[in-house]
Amino acid sequence: MITVHHLENSRSQRVLWLLEELGLPYTVKRYARDPKTMRAPPDLTAIHPLGKSPVITEDGIVVAETGAIVTYLTDRAGGALVPAPGTPQGARYTYWLHYAEGSAMPPLLLKLVFARLAPGSPWALRPLVRRIADTVLQSFVDPDLRRHAAFWEGELADRPYFCGADFTAADIMMSFPLEAFAARGTGAGPRVTAWLARIHARPAYRQALERGGPYAYA
Repeated sequence: MITVHHLENSRSQRVLWLLEELGLPYTVKRYARDPKTMRAPPDLTAIHPLGKSPVITEDGIVVAETGAIVTYLTDRAGGALVPAPGTPQGARYTYWLHYAEGSAMPPLLLKLVFARLAPGSPWALRPLVRRIADTVLQSFVDPDLRRHAAFWEGELADRPYFCGADFTAADIMMSFPLEAFAARGTGAGPRVTAWLARIHARPAYRQALERGGPYAYA
């Protein structure tokens, strides 16, 4: 039996969704974030040394990193939700599978970190810290996010999903960065908004929410 070590409001929601799409049986072990730091609890280090989620276990096998988990589970399901290799769709699938974490998430994480710097600093330093954080956001992070947003809009201009006409596991990988982008009020465009509506309407997506519990980005 597959066990998903699921951290609330995290990338691991995608793993639950993928399992529902694939129809693979699984159990969920939930973990709550520290209310002050919003970091994962120390319990997760007993599963994986880095103490991060998502991570899955099955028969003594431990798989971490969302992209690696997606590959493990789609292979286990006989290649479901993966386009045929050697096709344009297959090439796009490989790109988006890695782009989601490699390119899309870093500026989103920077935005989150710099937005929290001032509130978390000593009160006497907050004005200075806020000015520094705002400068970094306005001169570097936000322009980078706008470039990514324009890229997504262009890629979805002539196709309903990131690899083409068909929904794939790459769309599942892309869900978290685009949901986080939209939820933080960064200005999701109409095509991204329509794509989010399509994926949120999928029955497996709703079932994954029921299994995983509260999720701030749905």
